[in-house]
Amino acid sequence: MDRKTKNIMVCSIIAITLLALGFASNIIGGFLYPQFYDHSCPRAQEIVRNVVAKAVAKEPRMAASLLRLHFHDCFVKGCDASILLDSSGSIFSEKRSNPNRNSARGFEVIDEIKAVMEKECPHTVSCADIMALAARDSTVLTGGPIWEVPLGRRDARGASLSSSNNNIPAPNNTFQTILTKFKLQGLDIVDLVALSGSHTIGNSRCTSFRQRLYNQSGNGKPDNTLDQSYASQLRRNCPRSGGDQNLFFLDFVSPIKFDNSYFKNLMANKGLLNSDQFLFTKNGESRELVRTYAYNQELFFQQFAKSMIKMGNISPLTGYRGEIRRDCRKINA
Repeated sequence: MDRKTKNIMVCSIIAITLLALGFASNIIGGFLYPQFYDHSCPRAQEIVRNVVAKAVAKEPRMAASLLRLHFHDCFVKGCDASILLDSSGSIFSEKRSNPNRNSARGFEVIDEIKAVMEKECPHTVSCADIMALAARDSTVLTGGPIWEVPLGRRDARGASLSSSNNNIPAPNNTFQTILTKFKLQGLDIVDLVALSGSHTIGNSRCTSFRQRLYNQSGNGKPDNTLDQSYASQLRRNCPRSGGDQNLFFLDFVSPIKFDNSYFKNLMANKGLLNSDQFLFTKNGESRELVRTYAYNQELFFQQFAKSMIKMGNISPLTGYRGEIRRDCRKINA
């Protein structure tokens, strides 16, 4: 048996063993598993963790931004780092889409991680995997759960501006529209509620929830499911016109701590976005999940980790598909 055949057999045995143990995700064309870089780039996870820790220490909001970046990437063509590409030639950047324009951020942190990674182990670790690890580390750094991230994704050689506009759930979508967008990605109502819990950290702009304060149903009246004292506080910095970019905490109770207070806020009718409060007002199953997570943080943490792994497995490029970008903002020449 020659060395190449022997290596293929060994890799196959490892992959099958990992799958049996629940550590690998079976993806057409290859496997994702946490140990993917153990030999080719042993310090990969350490490098991501160190740069993310420095960025979050400098600006706590960055944790939520990196978590959101992974989410917005996975919902468009799968978790393939397409969101990181700048416009060039035939590529129309997803950064220009309605959900991302003046909103998606953290690109410089990914650039910094990639620069360090390329010095440590050139052309080895994908931008897509860097984003998945950065999302996990951002969660842990703010007090949330830890999980092993399946790795082995490769980077897309294109982007989809139209899919970014159409596939990413919007704050003012109906509950059913949001759930449908999740189901199209292979996610269910449990994933929807658990992943929405990431709004326990981070900020939102006035323009994303203004209608709840002034004209929820087109009748010139505010949303009657929004706690009125909370609404009064929000109106101070979110006027009827202007102030579009003014920032507000998604979870005013513990805005930089990853916990379950987001769900408690929903039960008190103090969710900031329509898409948040809908989880408690528009569907019986999601309402019970909100209650469950509000009363049991450990259960929320467990499901959040499971749902993040599930989301991270959306249509990754593996094997010989895609590439390992040298610069996350542009495809290789």
